[in-house]
Amino acid sequence: MDLCVTIKGVSFLLQTGLGILGNIVVLLAYASIICTEPKLLPVDMILCHLAFANLMLLLTRCVPQTMTVFGLKDLLNDPGCKVVIYAYRIGRALSVCITCMLSVFQAMTIAPAGPRLSKLKPVLPSLVLPTFAALWLLNMAICIAAPFFSMAPRNGTIPAFTLNLGFCHVDFRDNMSYVINGVAVSGRDFAFVALMLGSSGYILLLLHRHSEQVKGIRRSHGSRAETRAAKTVVTLVVLYVVFFGIDNVIWIYMLTVSKVSPVVADMRVFFSSCYASLSPFFIISSNKKVKRKIVCAAEHDQPLVDTQESNEK
Repeated sequence: MDLCVTIKGVSFLLQTGLGILGNIVVLLAYASIICTEPKLLPVDMILCHLAFANLMLLLTRCVPQTMTVFGLKDLLNDPGCKVVIYAYRIGRALSVCITCMLSVFQAMTIAPAGPRLSKLKPVLPSLVLPTFAALWLLNMAICIAAPFFSMAPRNGTIPAFTLNLGFCHVDFRDNMSYVINGVAVSGRDFAFVALMLGSSGYILLLLHRHSEQVKGIRRSHGSRAETRAAKTVVTLVVLYVVFFGIDNVIWIYMLTVSKVSPVVADMRVFFSSCYASLSPFFIISSNKKVKRKIVCAAEHDQPLVDTQESNEK
């Protein structure tokens, strides 16, 4: 195994392992919160769903990609490829949609209560679950073409307009299908990213106005909590947009060539998965509820370890 393959394999392994661990920790923390609290707050529900979408993305894309990099072949047959690629497309789509949903929800939460918002704000929590269902249905419909083009790798020359994922091939058969698929996916992503940027910009404007108003005034606990939550959302959006930009620069390049180099495809996979791997650690560090549950779990396990060590002595 040469140095380039080793570096690539270790990079994917670290990204995949840490990302899966981080998202599972977030989900377990929220599962514990559900057991001790009557119900999750809307923002917590959105963050929990975001962790699930990111975990789904990592399991269906980065795990097989890592195994392929280390030389494992024939991982999936044709039906397996169709299921995995379809699940990956849905997970990736949900990641951008739920991040957008988080940004829009937070913007509406901290916005001044005007004539329209005063009626909408009380029903916002009840709209979270229907919005989840709508996003699932929307993305399942948009991604429905993915299984028809997915197949297990074939021996011989890779046809034109085929994405070689290593563990699977996505054969679009002709330039028209290739471009239409790229435009549909990119159009959806850019629409949601534009919406999240607009709502995040509005959040920043509100935070600036709020900081000007409260200079020299002691802020309430609720005000500090809302400000902290808003900053967390904006940071998550910035994190997503950075990796989204890198991902789409590579994707646009891939649309302009008939045969895509495996190195270019691997670079796109790595950068497009960075958000899914890094966001759970940011959620853990910035969300007091999640952090508290993790600390409590660690402290609960520590006496057991100390008891075992004393018994061994």
